[in-house]
Amino acid sequence: MSIRYNEATKQFILETASTCYQMEVDELGFLHHLYYGSKTGQGDLSYPYRIYDHGFSGNPYDMRNNRAFSLDSMPQEYTSFGVGDFRVTSIRASCSDGSRCFEFRYSGHEIIDGKYAIHELPSVYSNDDQVQTLVISLIDGPANIAIRLYYGVFENLDIITRTVEIINRGHETVWLRKASSLCLELPFGKWDMIHFHGRHCMERQPERVPLFHGIHTLSSGRGMSSHQHNPFVILCEHTATEDSGACYGLMLMYSGNHKTEVELDQFDSVRVVMGVSDDRFRWELTPGASFHAPEVILGCADGLTQLSHRFHRVVRNNVCRGEYKLSHRPVLINNWEATYFDLNEDRIVALAQKAADIGVELFVLDDGWFKNRNDDNAGLGDWTPDTKKLPNGLDGLIKKINDMGLRFGLWVEPEMVNENSDLYRAHPDWAMTAPNRAPMMARNQLVLDLSREEVHEYIFNTLSGLLSTYNITYIKWDFNRPLADVYSHSTPSPRQGEVTHRYYLSLYRLYERLTKAFPHVLFEGCAGGGGRFDAGMLQYSPQIWCSDNTDPISRLTIQYGTSFGYPVSAIGAHVSATPNHQTGRLTPLSTRGTVAMMGAFGYELDMTKLTDEELEEMKEQIKRFKELEPMIHNGLYYRLSSMQESGHYFAWQFVASDRSRSLLSIVVTDPLANATPVHVRLKGLDADTVYSVNGEFECTGSALMNAGYTFPQLIGDYPALQLDIIKVK
Repeated sequence: MSIRYNEATKQFILETASTCYQMEVDELGFLHHLYYGSKTGQGDLSYPYRIYDHGFSGNPYDMRNNRAFSLDSMPQEYTSFGVGDFRVTSIRASCSDGSRCFEFRYSGHEIIDGKYAIHELPSVYSNDDQVQTLVISLIDGPANIAIRLYYGVFENLDIITRTVEIINRGHETVWLRKASSLCLELPFGKWDMIHFHGRHCMERQPERVPLFHGIHTLSSGRGMSSHQHNPFVILCEHTATEDSGACYGLMLMYSGNHKTEVELDQFDSVRVVMGVSDDRFRWELTPGASFHAPEVILGCADGLTQLSHRFHRVVRNNVCRGEYKLSHRPVLINNWEATYFDLNEDRIVALAQKAADIGVELFVLDDGWFKNRNDDNAGLGDWTPDTKKLPNGLDGLIKKINDMGLRFGLWVEPEMVNENSDLYRAHPDWAMTAPNRAPMMARNQLVLDLSREEVHEYIFNTLSGLLSTYNITYIKWDFNRPLADVYSHSTPSPRQGEVTHRYYLSLYRLYERLTKAFPHVLFEGCAGGGGRFDAGMLQYSPQIWCSDNTDPISRLTIQYGTSFGYPVSAIGAHVSATPNHQTGRLTPLSTRGTVAMMGAFGYELDMTKLTDEELEEMKEQIKRFKELEPMIHNGLYYRLSSMQESGHYFAWQFVASDRSRSLLSIVVTDPLANATPVHVRLKGLDADTVYSVNGEFECTGSALMNAGYTFPQLIGDYPALQLDIIKVK
């Protein structure tokens, strides 16, 4: 059993294969956090805690004569508000009388075989894994507000999932102002925080900083998980490396506004609170109603590599769904950077033929295929093919594409509308706009109000109509602007604070309906590139366009940062033109191929302008990727260069699950004169197995992992090298 309760000590013990999580109910009913980390063999881990009288740290009324007992200095599982714990709080709410004080105490628990589910929200699912659920109930007596804390314990995956349900059991309405998914305490130690910041075209830039006293806040108020702050955070010991040191990862399965608060308090204890952002959030909780927070995936490990592997495994196997989650993804070509809006049937057919000749499997028609769409100022919302550009219609084009042996995919941006569209002219109130104000514009488009059921149905009918009418096997689903002027013209004024979250409940339900109705369609997520790269979206789209920046040198850092929490199979990566359209950088075709093979591989350039030699090299790239794809997508990934080093190269390694094969890759970003040799120690090999190293020599896995490998000197502009490490039979 992975969950145990000791009635005598009032302690909960949650165990995975190599970790332990402990909590304790005290004599007043407060639920305290005791420990989360590697297994210790110790049943009771309350002994490290000593309580003292801390000045200006108040006491619950029951303990008014015991000044050492203060919620302000005790580690807790889910914090009360307004009653003496002055650190970051898990919940805020207001009652009808205006009071905002809540004190949650233990009222019961249950242990359930299997994994809980969350209505209308994505969550980690059991994949024939050994899973148990613990539900702990807390209650605030005066307001009669109940909290149910859910813990899903995936024993073999070394993962624990967390979520919270808040229930109004009283007779009056309560207004939630904050409803976090998780509170995690780290009472001892010296910690660094690794977060993944960025901007459009430079997403998920890793940054490691030591915690200082105060509150670190990472959040998005942009109506999406955002390019700026990914909802994934790592806390690690100050001395932790890829290979050792306590590391904790927290990944929110949510695509909307989010907030993570990390506080190093006055007593050097760390508290992390994560969940839906409370900025502009206000949720009406009527009597009998409940609110369910998004899920957090929680893991701890010895070293950053082991932590990444645990998240890769759970995301790949227990978050992603459908027939494509582990199977071959078709190598595609997308026409966007080849044609932009200047497309017509002849250009598309010529491009598709070149792609088919070299082994591409899927052609994706990007933006500009529908009526009145000659730039990004009009047409969104009206998904009727443009017969001026496509005189034989979409059906005629698809037939020509299919006759070449290619599958067909289509770009859509269904959540958006242009003012210059038939849809907006018919239903201007379907767009999010604030009353009596000119809306903020981005790409001259507005956001459709998905919190409205008629908008939800319109988008579902539009997309299901396209997928039912045409032979489409892939959808690229884009989202190209943030949410501003958030206002629903169908929602009462007091409940406008619910609109953004209801938007995402509707979006997830929309995806759920479409993926069930069209299980053979591969959905790829996109939001101006990586603006919604999160575990919530990965439930429905097993790959996400990683960034609109296709420059391979920029992509090295973007994909490196992404790899800390998300598997390589989730990363949409393309070989594009040189000079690159975003940076103007010139890079060899071999380097572009090497970088794009760290993901779901494809092309995005005008193949009709390439030489026969370049096309032949691409043909070989495709053959090679298809051979290596099972290892790249479903094996183990290792980072061999460090974020702390301001080095001149990136090196990484893939290892097959049976350790029979490995791929070692390097890109030199800044070749140096009279350079020190680049030397790496390989990882993940079988120590006693003899491997062929790129056909040049044979060596044991132990030697490669301990004595290492020295790369030959690589010079020129951004050179790259791939080495095959293959078990000798």
